[in-house]
Amino acid sequence: MFPGPQVTYRPFLEGVYRVSAGLFRLGTQPIPWREDGRAEEHTFALDREYARFIASKVAVHRRALHAYTGEAGLTPELREAALTFVARTLAAESGGAMTWDGRRFTNRALGWAADLGLRWGSVEALTRFDAPLAPLVAGVTPLQALDFLALNTPEDLAVLARDPQGGRDWLAAAHVLSPGHWDPRDKLGRDFAAVHAPVAGSGPMNATAPRLLEAVISRGPFVRFAWGVAMSDRLDQHPAAPPDEDRAATTRFDPARAFLRVERQTLTGFPAAHGALFTIRPYLYPLREAVATPGQAGALAAALRSMTPPQVTYKGLAHLLPGLLEWLNAQQSLKESEVSPALHSGA
Repeated sequence: MFPGPQVTYRPFLEGVYRVSAGLFRLGTQPIPWREDGRAEEHTFALDREYARFIASKVAVHRRALHAYTGEAGLTPELREAALTFVARTLAAESGGAMTWDGRRFTNRALGWAADLGLRWGSVEALTRFDAPLAPLVAGVTPLQALDFLALNTPEDLAVLARDPQGGRDWLAAAHVLSPGHWDPRDKLGRDFAAVHAPVAGSGPMNATAPRLLEAVISRGPFVRFAWGVAMSDRLDQHPAAPPDEDRAATTRFDPARAFLRVERQTLTGFPAAHGALFTIRPYLYPLREAVATPGQAGALAAALRSMTPPQVTYKGLAHLLPGLLEWLNAQQSLKESEVSPALHSGA
């Protein structure tokens, strides 16, 4: 249903690892590490990986949904604003595969439709019909409107709220079924600084939280990126998920099994409702494809070397970094030696 190619993002091309807001204005600011260097214009990335994301989300939904989702002080006004945006934007960006008439949301790829009460989060009149990907959601019953809408998109969803009187902010809702080694339950109800406190090197960013949230709510939408190196391409890396090779104590770097994990995140504000929607979409690229030139190998090596020891530990790279850097150095030397003879021969 969504055959479009995946875009390749390489944030490491800066050659330095940064913990910062790193906001790009959606629709206008070019992304320097995007393959074509264009600006991002979409909120939801509906591409050839769509079925894989839905299958992963459904597996989580069946196994332990309570560990990945929740609400904390989400007002009806903010719920309605955020979910209306999700329904309307999904329909607009789906090329006709999804529709929204203000009450009923239909997904012709997944073969289901439901009436949604977005102010209070209700799901009614759920119907199913034949569709290319209908078997993926055949055994799933959405619990409420956020749950239903989130099961239609690869992106995870979170809602940030801010008190218009005292200025206090908090994470008011989370539906995060593809987390990268963090537990959404630990973040619910907490403010920006507390949510990001475990992130090594986040102190300077957290110090700007009031100004950052004001920009997100009042001057967006924005897109930002985070990245790391993983030894598994599983989307769900919740601390309570079944163990796999990523971050296991016995795992060592192997380029044939390594991936660049990039999270594309968008932030859309709703000033009248005093909050914002945060979307998270992971991309997993085989490392050998993500690092395809000597320059890319050198940039990734430089970015990794710029990490502080706490950042190396936080990113799960402590036992991988020596082998990873050795491989990157070899890739850089090997590919440079392959290029040089051709240059000298005039080819």
